Amino acid sequence: MLYWWMKHVFLGPLLHLFFRPRIEGAENIPAEGGALLASNHLAVSDSFFLPLMVDRRVTFPAKMEYFTEGGLKGRFKRWFFTGMGQIPIDRSGGSAAQAALDTGVRLLREGKLMGIYPEGTRSPDGRLYKGKTGIARIALQAGVPVIPVIMIGTDKANPIGSKMWKPTPIRIKVGKPLDFSRYEGLEGDRFVERSITDEVMYALMELSGQEYVDVYAAKAKERPAAVEIPEQGSARTVDRVPETEAG
Repeated sequence: MLYWWMKHVFLGPLLHLFFRPRIEGAENIPAEGGALLASNHLAVSDSFFLPLMVDRRVTFPAKMEYFTEGGLKGRFKRWFFTGMGQIPIDRSGGSAAQAALDTGVRLLREGKLMGIYPEGTRSPDGRLYKGKTGIARIALQAGVPVIPVIMIGTDKANPIGSKMWKPTPIRIKVGKPLDFSRYEGLEGDRFVERSITDEVMYALMELSGQEYVDVYAAKAKERPAAVEIPEQGSARTVDRVPETEAG
């Protein structure tokens, strides 16, 4: 109930008023059945605007810290994100992370619509970073299509580190579903999972026009100098996704 009240009564009308969001390609999102919305990730506000503009309920994994913080603020966050249908995900690895993936697979098999950020974290500079193969594992195990989604303007409305959002027009582009049924039964194959993930990232790059960096965003945040664009003629540290079909 909280999800729909926030979307249509409390928060949604304000977001429409100040940010004038619009969506292109919404017809590519199935009216029913499980599907993965694979989005680029520019700002925290991505997880607000995409559900706002999609008719169906969208569930996103959310970092565990949103659910474990203490005090009054922590209780409010836990209430808010739980009510919005977010799934806590432990990014420390191991069995906790696998449990979060299993939850995502279960929801998709139940016919839910799930949003996921293949980059794993927000882009530090607006470029598109290497995707993590968890998206391929979930798609194969659940047997659902992956739908590329591009967020435009959220990084200007909600810059990294900002506490107040700035009124900025938000645009969302939804691409055609990617069908990976040809890989059925091959989950767990690292080569297959990497191929699927690269195909998703290529589709996002094509849809967004963002520059692709063949480094994980989390690593780029740790070592920003390592992913700088080299001058012409110097050794390449930035590669584009291989020219594979994105359909």
